[in-house]
Amino acid sequence: MIRSVALWLAFLSQSCVAPNASAAHRLVVQGNGKLAIVDREGNVEWEIPWRDIHDLHVLANGHIMVQEGPAKVSEIDPKTKKVVWSYDSANANGNAGKRVEVHAFQPLADGVVMIAESGPARIIEVDRQGKLLKAIKLKVDKPNAHSDTRLVRKLASGHYLVCHENDGAVREYDADGKVVWEFAVPMFDRPRAGGHGPEAWGNQCFAAVRLESGNTLISTGNGHGVIEVTPEKEIVWRLEQKDLKGITLAWVTTIEVLPNGNYVIGNCHAAPGQPLVVEIEPKSKKVVWQFDQFGRWGNSVPNTHVLDVEGKVRR
Repeated sequence: MIRSVALWLAFLSQSCVAPNASAAHRLVVQGNGKLAIVDREGNVEWEIPWRDIHDLHVLANGHIMVQEGPAKVSEIDPKTKKVVWSYDSANANGNAGKRVEVHAFQPLADGVVMIAESGPARIIEVDRQGKLLKAIKLKVDKPNAHSDTRLVRKLASGHYLVCHENDGAVREYDADGKVVWEFAVPMFDRPRAGGHGPEAWGNQCFAAVRLESGNTLISTGNGHGVIEVTPEKEIVWRLEQKDLKGITLAWVTTIEVLPNGNYVIGNCHAAPGQPLVVEIEPKSKKVVWQFDQFGRWGNSVPNTHVLDVEGKVRR
């Protein structure tokens, strides 16, 4: 009887994806050594073996651009499950022999790819032949090849919005590499605490999204939340660890801003019983969807990508 109950609870953990089924999403997810596409019912419709990632993009042709190993960016054709293009920052354009890690990249127009290189502490843009088209140096106060950066995005203005994880800061660089805006993620008068789960505390920011208003959404990593900051550096909205009913936020990673204004946020290292991804209505902080397949994907799901939303998604 006890074993039957345990199996039933395990089934619920695998299959429950939404408190509101109509709000469920298809998404790309990576965890437990697999890269997969999951349908709205939580079923795996496509998967391949794939190790840990931090960044993830889906191209207009349906290909998936994803981190492969510590320093390589690869493009996968889902139909063939083959890598059709890759760029290895560890060995290209002056990096041979250096310690290099890549935690962020972005497909740009005309096949160009932007890559943030931690270690060398630079942003580069390369074409599909690997030719270096541009490089700008980053300001790093606490250099570390594992944590110089997390997510980095090139804005429509041509500027770059960079999350410096180890510095606990978000910096905006202009096209020439000058810092034109900088925000130090606050510790909110709490002492730093080690670890990756809900017990940790820090300001190791993961993602920053520039809103139409000009404000910036920042996921605070081991600060267990999200803040919205004005250009004048005023915090005008904050999501804290226990704000969502029945949910404990841990290492908060990705942010996707949907056309309807909802936020889809990543909840990494949250432990069993907690969702890996949550969609909220920001004003009310109401949870409208959650993806809680911890048993299938494990304790480290830093990045996912919603697939079924029409219109522009800011991420």
